[in-house]
Amino acid sequence: MDPASFILSHAGLFAAAFLAATVLPFQSELVLIGLLVAEPTHWATLLFAASLGNTLGAVVNWILGRLIERFRDRSWFPVTPRDYERVERWYARWGIWSLLFAWLPFGGDALTVVAGALRTPLLPFVVLVGIGKTARYAVLVAATLGWLA
Repeated sequence: MDPASFILSHAGLFAAAFLAATVLPFQSELVLIGLLVAEPTHWATLLFAASLGNTLGAVVNWILGRLIERFRDRSWFPVTPRDYERVERWYARWGIWSLLFAWLPFGGDALTVVAGALRTPLLPFVVLVGIGKTARYAVLVAATLGWLA
C-alpha cells in the first residue's frame, strides 16, 4: 500500500469511527472489516485509528452532555424531569464503571452524553471509554483475521 492510500484509508476509518460514536447513525465496523480484509498486515494501525476516532467521538457526546444539561428546566429539553432523575439514580448506582460499556450499539452513545451531563471528569471518562471501545475493536480485528478460531 502506497503512503497516500495508507493515510486516506486510516483517515477514512478514523472519520467513520468518530461519526459512529456520536449521536449520528453511522457504522464503523464494516469499514474496519473491509480495510482488514484488504490489508491485514496493518491491523495494529487500523485498530488504533478506529479506537482513537471512536473515543474522541464519545468525547463530543460528553461535551454535548455538559452543555445541554444547563437547559434541563426548559420545555424543549429532550428528557422529562422524571426521566432525568431516573437516569441520575441509574448512573449513581452503576457509576463511572458503566462507561466500559459505552461501545454498546444501543445505549452506549446515550451513556456518554449522560456522563457529560452528570459531570463525570474527562480523564477517567476517556480512559474507561477508550478501554471499552478498543477492546470491542480488538475482538473485531481478531475475529476478522481468524485469530479466534
